[in-house]
Amino acid sequence: MELAMNYEVFDTPQEAAKKLAAEVAQLIRSRAAEGKGVVFGLATGATPLPFYAELIRLHKEEGLSFANVTSFNLDEYTGLPHEHKESYWYFMHHNLFDHIDIKPENVNLPCGTLAPDEIPAHCAAYEAKIKACGGLDLQILGIGRTGHIGFNEPGSDDKTITRQVTLDDLTKTDAAPAFGGFDNVPKTAITMGVATIMGAKKVRLMAWGEKKASIVKKAIQGPVTADVAASFLQKHPDAVFFLDKPAASEL
Repeated sequence: MELAMNYEVFDTPQEAAKKLAAEVAQLIRSRAAEGKGVVFGLATGATPLPFYAELIRLHKEEGLSFANVTSFNLDEYTGLPHEHKESYWYFMHHNLFDHIDIKPENVNLPCGTLAPDEIPAHCAAYEAKIKACGGLDLQILGIGRTGHIGFNEPGSDDKTITRQVTLDDLTKTDAAPAFGGFDNVPKTAITMGVATIMGAKKVRLMAWGEKKASIVKKAIQGPVTADVAASFLQKHPDAVFFLDKPAASEL
């Protein structure tokens, strides 16, 4: 069976982010009009920054309220407290949550400061809370150069759920400048699994720049394999890649 992966190509990341933010805003508003909430899975890193900037603009200039939104972040580094500037808790608050009206009690991120023996129960509780909220209505993703979505590194299949993982050396190399060197990058993280992500009703993945072109090609046009976790999205009923021209250059 030939799997067709949907993707859209834009001149700039800002244009792509604007279209994706408009889709998100429409979903938030339609649910609010029905008196219902909406559940988003969120990503970190440089890729979603233009998208978060556009959501903030929609809130401040066009009155988009996030009062009915519940969010679950994909992942968090092990060992980083909230106030650490490279923690995803800090990232999300600095780049989105502090600038919109989402309720603090509706924000969910994996905890990076648990004792090792507390992590399995924490991961199970995270999965259970997503299910208790009715599942993810829309999952936002970036893609790492290993093909990871969340921190699902090579070897992560579509049965994986939220768990602690060991980070790939390429992932740590890419993170090294932010941490002031490779040896300072956390070795492990907590991440939603591929199955958790695939359980979302809609998935939207963003990728910018020619550095992502070869892995985007593998994810969209390569075989579905645990070697490239993002390739499992070929099997998702409603997944779309939002790409700028350099990221799409090998398709």
